[in-house]
Amino acid sequence: MRKLLFKNLLSPPLTEPAPEADDLALAQLARSFDDAARRALGRSLSIRHVDAGSCNGCELEIHALSNVFYDLERFGLRFVASPRHADVLLVTGPVTHNMREALARTYNATPSPKWVVSVGTCALDGGIFADSYACVGGVSKIVPVDLHIRGCPPSPMALLQGLIALVERSASAA
Repeated sequence: MRKLLFKNLLSPPLTEPAPEADDLALAQLARSFDDAARRALGRSLSIRHVDAGSCNGCELEIHALSNVFYDLERFGLRFVASPRHADVLLVTGPVTHNMREALARTYNATPSPKWVVSVGTCALDGGIFADSYACVGGVSKIVPVDLHIRGCPPSPMALLQGLIALVERSASAA
């Protein structure tokens, strides 16, 4: 036991290195997004996350958006606890039979204008769970989807770029 303890104390940590910081690109992304959000909504963007039956891979990447590296708040994005305060529904996972009604109710509780973003391959078409007896399918079978962010799971940067593209598209249409 002591041998194992000393080995672990002297070993380096088993973490991945932090992604290389491209501060200029992130700062430009933040300015671009803030301008688009203010044009489209006149304020920052509020997000309500809904897990419709995922494996939690996408949730890990979504939670990474709030860490100090990505710092979601500097982009004018924030997560809210109630769909009544949300502009965007960020939906992960294939929709299960048990979450079908909950997703529809959450969508109906979100005030207009609202956008629905499906995150990950499973949210697009059911992914590897598509043929499961417990799965209804992708998010678009239950609620209208404005943007699909592909990946298994998509990276935090892909999530940010997708949200920015959604808001910029909406701002230019307004």
